[in-house]
Amino acid sequence: MEQCSIKLGATLHFCQDGVMTSPSSRSARRIDALSKERIVDAAIAILDADESDGAALTLRRLMTRLETGSGAIYHHVATMDELRAAAADQVLRPQFEAISSESEPNDALRAVARAIFESIRAHPWIGVQLTRSPLQDAVIRIWKTIGIQLERLGLRGAAAATAGSTLTSFVLGSVAQFGAGPSRHMGAADRREYLETLAQEWAQLDGDIVVQDIASQLREHDDLQQSLDGVDLILRGIAARPTS
Repeated sequence: MEQCSIKLGATLHFCQDGVMTSPSSRSARRIDALSKERIVDAAIAILDADESDGAALTLRRLMTRLETGSGAIYHHVATMDELRAAAADQVLRPQFEAISSESEPNDALRAVARAIFESIRAHPWIGVQLTRSPLQDAVIRIWKTIGIQLERLGLRGAAAATAGSTLTSFVLGSVAQFGAGPSRHMGAADRREYLETLAQEWAQLDGDIVVQDIASQLREHDDLQQSLDGVDLILRGIAARPTS
């Protein structure tokens, strides 16, 4: 394959196999070779490596990882905020698509909570990202999935809106708290030691029997199970609602 360069005026043109190309045509090919999916995958890799709240994702780091310029990236995404939102949705979407409408609604709602929890455990930055805007695709997907299951339970109108808001707020809040906590970085032994120390410190702060009981529960605390138990508590409340 023969390659050469020819300078015409102030512009350097390249030729390949006797065909002259311009800088604009080469730039277009680079843009075409870079898909939005590749950009989002690179963004996820950067965010996962840093385990931050999303601040690690910068245009400079993205350009370096993809070995491309800003123009090729901005051809596919308008802003870094848009890219962070797309990254969160790309992680969550397959898990939500796996939640079957053939499941019992209560089981499907528990599956939603588990999917969000597991996603944030694997990608801590998602917890913060989901709070950035209610208009991003991942948040709308969560609301829609929960809303569909509540409709299957017979909820409509204001009742569905209240139940949906309660479930969504609880699930996102509980898993975001876990994502920001120090124990998510620990192994099983270190986590047990951390919870034991925390329980002792709580117990020393206040001798009230209520505080002592809370402290004793910390020793066996399981974040995922607590989240699922919280969903069950809300679902029992929904089942006990007045029908008229």
